[in-house]
Amino acid sequence: MSHSPYIVEATQDNFSSLVLERSRQVPVVVDFWAEWCAPCKMLMPVLTRLAEEYGGAFVLAKVNTDEQQSLAAQYGVRSLPTVKIYKNGGVVDEFMGAQPESAVRAILDRHIERESDRLREQAMIMLEQGNSSKALELLEAAARSDPENPRVKIDLARTLMRRREPEKAEIVLDDLRGEARESSEVKRLKAQLSFARIAAEEPDLSKLEKAVVADPNDLEARYRLSAHYVLRGDFEAAMNQLLEIMRRDRSFRDDAGRKGLLAVFEILGGRGELVNRYRSQMFNILH
Repeated sequence: MSHSPYIVEATQDNFSSLVLERSRQVPVVVDFWAEWCAPCKMLMPVLTRLAEEYGGAFVLAKVNTDEQQSLAAQYGVRSLPTVKIYKNGGVVDEFMGAQPESAVRAILDRHIERESDRLREQAMIMLEQGNSSKALELLEAAARSDPENPRVKIDLARTLMRRREPEKAEIVLDDLRGEARESSEVKRLKAQLSFARIAAEEPDLSKLEKAVVADPNDLEARYRLSAHYVLRGDFEAAMNQLLEIMRRDRSFRDDAGRKGLLAVFEILGGRGELVNRYRSQMFNILH
């Protein structure tokens, strides 16, 4: 029996109070294990170490399935080890088999609020209110206090992009590791970075709009204009400019119109009515 306040032994009798009810205050990580299970013995020290390191940000509940067979059956445990994460009385995530500490940490971090997350939330409020300087200050403080929190870095990069500092944003994103680095959110941000660099070539939006009206063949102006529209979230206007570039000159900047459209599709998640409509128009130009 562990003497840690963050680790408990769960049974049929106390599962409701130790796991289901407790998970309404703090995430509860339930480790279904057995003495004879070698992978269980590999995983348990990892979970124990993380429970201590996180200092109460989650509770680790251990279930000996040899002694609690009906409990394991009740919760659908078919292989060992099985780890289930409970929040607000229900399972929100799970994994099976021994996992390296980095993988376990990444799974936990999806569900455990940290002090750096609270700073991050405050920063996002400041950013939406137009105070990017204060948002940046809060995010930099969060990153210093918790450099392993990928959510902070992602929001820091997003804020730097909003401030038209794409080079700094790229450095922050390149510092991400593992699952976070390959996430769809980071891929979308990297696609946006390319547009941020293009927009920086001419920061005056109205000047670009006037240039396109004055000379529809000014593809440089169209290209930079499309980047500004992307950064403003006006994706349809951006894609109209990129399609027009494709129609007028496929060789411009090494097929920049088509590549730009593909980047916008990435930002939009690669699906949806808008993506399907413009993908069809792109296909018609190509063929």
